[in-house]
Amino acid sequence: MKHLQPLSLLTLLLALLTACANPGSGPDGGPYDETPPRIVAMQPPLGATNQKPRKVTITFNELITVENAQEKITLSPPQIEPPEIKTSGRHITVALVDTMREQTTYTIDFSDAIVDSNEGNPLGNFTYYFATGERLDTMEVSGYVLDAATLEPQKGFLVGLHANLADSAFTALPFDRVARTDGTGHFTVKGVAPGAYRIYALKDMDSDFRYTRGEGLAWLPDTLRPSSFPDVRQDTLWADTVRIDTIRSVPFTHYLPDDVVLLAFTEKNNTLQLLKTEREPNFFRLFFTAPQAEMPQVRGLNFDERDAFVVQRSADRDTLTYWLCDTALVNQDSLRIELSYLATNDSVSVPYLQRDTLELVPRLSYERRLKLQEKELERWRKGLEKRHKRGDFSQEEPPKQPLAVKYSFESQLAPDRNQHFTLPEPALRIDTGAIHLFLEKDSDYVEVPFRLERDSLDLLRYTIRGEWRPGQRYVLNIDSACIVSLSGLVSKTKDVEFSIAGPEDYGSLFLVIPDADSTAVVQLLSPAEKVLRQVKAEAGRADFFYLNPGEVYVRLFLDLNGNGRWDEGCYAERRQPEPVYYFPQKLTIRANWDVEQTWHLREVRRFEQKPKELIKQKGDAKKTPRNRNAERERQKRE
Repeated sequence: MKHLQPLSLLTLLLALLTACANPGSGPDGGPYDETPPRIVAMQPPLGATNQKPRKVTITFNELITVENAQEKITLSPPQIEPPEIKTSGRHITVALVDTMREQTTYTIDFSDAIVDSNEGNPLGNFTYYFATGERLDTMEVSGYVLDAATLEPQKGFLVGLHANLADSAFTALPFDRVARTDGTGHFTVKGVAPGAYRIYALKDMDSDFRYTRGEGLAWLPDTLRPSSFPDVRQDTLWADTVRIDTIRSVPFTHYLPDDVVLLAFTEKNNTLQLLKTEREPNFFRLFFTAPQAEMPQVRGLNFDERDAFVVQRSADRDTLTYWLCDTALVNQDSLRIELSYLATNDSVSVPYLQRDTLELVPRLSYERRLKLQEKELERWRKGLEKRHKRGDFSQEEPPKQPLAVKYSFESQLAPDRNQHFTLPEPALRIDTGAIHLFLEKDSDYVEVPFRLERDSLDLLRYTIRGEWRPGQRYVLNIDSACIVSLSGLVSKTKDVEFSIAGPEDYGSLFLVIPDADSTAVVQLLSPAEKVLRQVKAEAGRADFFYLNPGEVYVRLFLDLNGNGRWDEGCYAERRQPEPVYYFPQKLTIRANWDVEQTWHLREVRRFEQKPKELIKQKGDAKKTPRNRNAERERQKRE
């Protein structure tokens, strides 16, 4: 036997070490598992009839996991007592707790919740079904649930069918068949028997499968009848990511309706009660749970209420602010009032007269406010002494708090816009003679007329309107003490220079909407879906002038009650929310350019109208095998 020399042995050891350090050589553990789990047994068998099992068991060829069972698995008919769903190794067990219905098809829709435990390979959408009677019902109803105001897809809504066609079934009975919406708002109700149904959508907060006030809802007023017909679809098999291998025709059963659109909303709380009160030294505020159709009556119990207030109503008419006109009342710590208003409650829709006795007290008492003022005055005196020692005699009077006017003045104004300002409290007096508007002309300034208007809905907001000339410059001068507030505060001097932009700085949009009637209100939206402009359509047109360059979107709603804003529906009155439509693409506004666009409101199906860029609720990620073997081979070749 020939022995290895020392050098040869060292060479062999180095070679072995090098081989171990090379990850591209030697065994690599074999290929990844990319095969979805396979069902090997079901008890009762899939599609079995005359079955009333208390437990359903599904067995797979490998260890499995159920993801998001609470969110993804839906059992129909709905179970008041929720089923118990358990996974153990290769088995899924569904224990049915409720009493089984006679002559009924049961479906357990697992969606894409089932994956293998090793690599997370999805089984795919799977629905298990059996029947308690002789017949297996196989009809389907599908469609979308969208937010009624924004057409946003609604995820997690319950969609249910009622064979009982009475309107009261939605509030009194659990659904006959149910499904849940996915991330795109899509649903499919399966196992439906032939017949007539009413369809509803419900954000079922209390899990009783019927509508309770305060839950999101939608419904169609008409009945629907499920049907089916044999159809063919084209399936594409790909040779790789770019080359088509085969296109084959696959027969299938096409179920109708498959394009139901349910527009969901939450009913406005019309229960009218006093929610809370708030008191500051110079006002008190009443908050109600719903808009006030009639003004409440306030009677002073420790003061005379006559001519004591200036009342401000919020835009929604659910908040009332009572500004105090008398300084004695401002300094009075406790105001006791008797408040009379028409109230309602959940059980009785007829208004009744409610009388409340209220004591309104500010956070800081009058004595505490005086001490704080004295403290500020003492600080000013000390500062005055220090200034005198330096020989500074410029501030000999204590500073007075000015009226903090909020000026929303723009430095460059579109010809169809105006300047605005907002007061912190109502004005006692505004001297329009102390407001001057000047037009720059031939290197000089000429005073020109203007009009000051108070907002019809907000008594603190004012508009300065002028006959603006494009391309010209203006100066607006507001003299000191021009505005005096209820509490005696006065405004400071305000000067602002601004210019009126020329038409070449803006674009225009002209929308031709043949199927828009006189109730149509058209809104221009920013990419953040903020309303930029709003106009009523006239003679099938909506025109927007002086638009800033950029991208915009268009929404339209039918203002059926003429109040100038979108309104939700009411199930008790069987009133649907006001219809909303989106132009399905963004529009680009260019400076010095007119865009004319024809828009047929119903040309694109409602669930496809909202532009993808505006949709916040994105669809669920599609589960597919991870394709790690191909990735590993690619890395080896590199």
